Amino acid sequence: MVLVKTAVFSLVIGVCLLWCPSLFAQEKLTVGVAANFMLPFEEIVHEFKNITAVKINAVYTSTGNLYGQIIHGAPYDLFLAADESRPERLLKEGLATDIFVYARGKAVLWTAKKSICTAGDWQKALMLKSVNRISIANPETAPYGTAALRALKIAGLEDGVSKKLVFAQNVVQSFQYAHTESVDAGFCALSSALSAQGKRGCHFLIEQAPIIVQKACILKGSEKKPAVEKFVSFLRSPEARDVKKKYGYE
Repeated sequence: MVLVKTAVFSLVIGVCLLWCPSLFAQEKLTVGVAANFMLPFEEIVHEFKNITAVKINAVYTSTGNLYGQIIHGAPYDLFLAADESRPERLLKEGLATDIFVYARGKAVLWTAKKSICTAGDWQKALMLKSVNRISIANPETAPYGTAALRALKIAGLEDGVSKKLVFAQNVVQSFQYAHTESVDAGFCALSSALSAQGKRGCHFLIEQAPIIVQKACILKGSEKKPAVEKFVSFLRSPEARDVKKKYGYE
C-alpha cells in the first residue's frame, strides 16, 4: 500500500511538472519605463527584490516609443510614462487600467564645461558665444524635450538657438551627448543632473519649464495582476519615495 501511494504521488508530481510549470517558475513582470526614470527605477527594483521573488524586466526608452509599442501589442504589464496624456489615452482606448501619478520631475540645462557653469542662469548660458551645440530630447516623443522647447518659447529664445539644437531620441541620450561633450550643453532631467555622472558638471534649473507630471498604468493585457499590484504598491511606498526624492522627483 505504501509503495502504491508513493508511486501515485510521484506520478502526480511528474504530471504537474509537465503541465503546471507556472507553479514553479519565478514570476516576471515586463515594465516599460520612461528613460528619465531609469536610475531611480533600478534602485527601486533592487529594494523590491529584497521582499519578493518577482523579477522585473525593464525596457527604457522615450514615452512616445513605449506608447507606440503598447498600441501595437507589445506585452508590457506596467507602463511608467513621463507624461499624463499617454496613460490616459491608453485608458480611453481600452488598453489600460489603474492610472496613478508616480513622480513629478523637472527639466534642467546641464553642462560638463566649467566655463559655462559661471553663466548664472540657463538663459545666459545659452547665449554664450562658446555654446554652439545644445542637445534636447525629441519633443515629439519625449515629454522632457517638450517641456524644454516650451521653456525656450516662453523665454523668447527658440529662434535664437534653433540652429544649435541637436535632437536626441530621449532625455537620457540628451544627457549623454552633454556628458561626453558631443554638445556644449543639454536639456536633461534633474535626475540625470543628480546622478554620479551629473555631479561632475553643473546644472541650471529652468523656471519656465512646467513640472512634468508622470503617470503610470497597468496594462489590461497583463496576466500577472497580483504581481503587478504588489509592485505598484511598493512603487508608492515610503522606501520608493525616498529613492525618488534622492533624484529630485516629488
